[in-house]
Amino acid sequence: QVQLVESGGGSVQAGGSLRLSCAASEYTVRLNCVAWVRQALGKEREGVAIIYTGGGRTDYADSVAGRFTISQDKAKNTVYLQMDSLKPEDTAMYFCAAARLACSSIWAGRRASGMWGQGIQVTVSS
Repeated sequence: QVQLVESGGGSVQAGGSLRLSCAASEYTVRLNCVAWVRQALGKEREGVAIIYTGGGRTDYADSVAGRFTISQDKAKNTVYLQMDSLKPEDTAMYFCAAARLACSSIWAGRRASGMWGQGIQVTVSS
């Protein structure tokens, strides 16, 4: 079972930046995709960014496109989420999720699919 550990969360003012990291115990051999999924208080989980580890293709939710960038460092078994121009509505618990076959399921926030980290809080104040 691949272990995922998130780091880099915290509190920031609107307009600021944060970079989240997701360190995986194993990487490309067992994973086809890694996603960042967030859940705000009282709301459903939503995928915000996903990277397909083989070719590096990325996709973003409309709400973060142009502000967030997902990237990978295969040598470090790590996926990053650079978050710029943060807004109060970006406040949420952010989870790193990975899968071999269930990429669409983790994008949809289904925790029964794939592998998930413990999550890390991001708080953006106005």
